[in-house]
Amino acid sequence: MKAVGLYKYLLIDNPESLIEIEIPKPKPEGHDLLVRVKAVSVNPVDTKIRYPKDKIEQSPKILGWDAAGIVEEIGNDVTLFKKGDEVYYSGSILRQGSNSEFQLVDERITGRKPKNLSFEEAAALPLTTITAWEGLFEQMFIPIDNTEQTKGKSILIIGGAGGVGSIAIQLAKKLTGLKIIATASREETRDWCLSLGADFVINHYNSFADEFDKLGIKEIDYAFCLNDTGKNFPKAVEVLKPFGRFCTIIDVKPGERLDTNLLRSKSGNFSWEFMFTKSSFQTPDMISQHKLLNMTAKLVENGIIKTTMKENFGKLNAENLRKAHAQIESGTTIGKIVLSGIE
Repeated sequence: MKAVGLYKYLLIDNPESLIEIEIPKPKPEGHDLLVRVKAVSVNPVDTKIRYPKDKIEQSPKILGWDAAGIVEEIGNDVTLFKKGDEVYYSGSILRQGSNSEFQLVDERITGRKPKNLSFEEAAALPLTTITAWEGLFEQMFIPIDNTEQTKGKSILIIGGAGGVGSIAIQLAKKLTGLKIIATASREETRDWCLSLGADFVINHYNSFADEFDKLGIKEIDYAFCLNDTGKNFPKAVEVLKPFGRFCTIIDVKPGERLDTNLLRSKSGNFSWEFMFTKSSFQTPDMISQHKLLNMTAKLVENGIIKTTMKENFGKLNAENLRKAHAQIESGTTIGKIVLSGIE
């Protein structure tokens, strides 16, 4: 089958950083679905794994952890799907990725595709939706559909216009009673955040406390960091209420120190969100990702949540995928970039 992958980890302007290859079509076993990939989206994790390092793969490495497609075959233990079902998912970081004609994915981390979305629109959602959902509701324990418990409370979403921020704003707006303050630095990203439901947008290059003063806001109950943890953590702690919760998805940069002691006087809570944890460790609750993707499909079909697809870079081939990676690495992406399946 056709795929786009790599042998060497190179800068994205090198034509060999992502190349078109032929690999054997895999066979599903156990809980596996073999999915004919109809569309993919590109995430920062794709570019981080591809980034230059002194390593050469003996077998091609296939990146990509967001896809929508059609179930082609199923493993012996599959009970949640059948051949011909339309699905969307984010896969496992320990397996070959979605930048191929076919991909194996565990049924327990796969959801049914929203009926009212194209494959491209659906492919924009899984990784960011799972990340946002787990960060908000599992790591920070924000109550869902209970406005009485969240009445008068607020959340700061740092990096609101990116992929995770774009869905986190919507989930927080539609499923909680929280006041939402997002961060953005350009007019187009500010407008995007507001269109998704943010109540206020502040500039993340400035002091959060100073930006809050302009809005007449003193502090927040939750902070969800989706950009530059090292820089934004101390700024967020400054405006976090006592017993507040800070959750991040971004690694601390090499050589950088994260002083979690800043939370001590406020008895604050710090947590990490990494949506691949459940699939990597085969945790007993990994089926929760199947369930939350199905719930998201219903929210989309009912017009409560919308796709975060912003740009379609065309058919999945090496050239277009390199362009998508370059766009992600520029740090100026709004929403999600998608590509249609390999012809």
